[in-house]
Amino acid sequence: MTDIVQVQDLRKSYDNGFEALAGVDLTIREGEIIALLGPNGAGKTTLISTICGITQPTSGTVTVGGHDILRDYRNARAMVGLVPQETHVESFEKVVKTVQFSRGLFGKPRDDARVEEVLRSLSLWEKRDNKLMQLSGGMKRRVLIAKALAHEPRVLFLDEPTAGVDVELRRDMWELVRGLKQQGVTIILTTHYIEEAEAMADRIGVINKGQILLVEEKDALMRRMGRKTIQIELADPVTEVPAALAHLPLSVDNGRLVYSYDSHSDKTGITGLLNEIRDAGLHMTDLQTRQSSLEEIFVSLVKEDA
Repeated sequence: MTDIVQVQDLRKSYDNGFEALAGVDLTIREGEIIALLGPNGAGKTTLISTICGITQPTSGTVTVGGHDILRDYRNARAMVGLVPQETHVESFEKVVKTVQFSRGLFGKPRDDARVEEVLRSLSLWEKRDNKLMQLSGGMKRRVLIAKALAHEPRVLFLDEPTAGVDVELRRDMWELVRGLKQQGVTIILTTHYIEEAEAMADRIGVINKGQILLVEEKDALMRRMGRKTIQIELADPVTEVPAALAHLPLSVDNGRLVYSYDSHSDKTGITGLLNEIRDAGLHMTDLQTRQSSLEEIFVSLVKEDA
């Protein structure tokens, strides 16, 4: 798979000494969906803004489709669509006009069929003659997405695209993303809804303090860092780990015993655990296993980097 975005030793510092990006290296493959996760202030938006040519880097290089974002700005920017966090729009402009104008900004010829296709895909066609000031916040978010897609970008950045929007838009948004991926569009998203990243992304990147902590295939990351727990429900719920089992890595949750283990280890210790529970005279009524979520993995990574 070809790398469509390449970032090398990217740095962004401000006059007050704050370093928003501290030597970022990142390659993004053509046609993939990559989720960029990080706490507030980690550098996600700065990284996206720099790749899109909105923020000037202090040093380092970025290419999009082989075009350097500084030396060949026009061609690099033409390949990129950006849906920002903010919903600033031209209040007195009509929906259809603002999308057409956005297409024209990139030198694309007028294509009413393309604009209609984009508006219909976002349930905006019936609102096409409405002024933007008449739209709800969720509808304005749809317009931003339509503007980003109007010039048929090959790389689409979605910066918190579903923050504060309704469930219907979120569903439509991800249906659209799936369709774009099928067309070969590369999608980079940041989101606070980590379950969305877990459901949609091919790869996961974690950024903190302006540095990339890891970029890894989602499934491989889940296998490598995900731990499993066994929740053991007892006939007589407990409030603390029984003394006979105190030497085991157990905790208590709502009267149940909880045992964590590495599912890829040769020895999980489960057989010994169950035997010791029986020998302690405890009666099990139910047993459930649970896999760590991407959110738990993310939190543990950020804590390690704190």
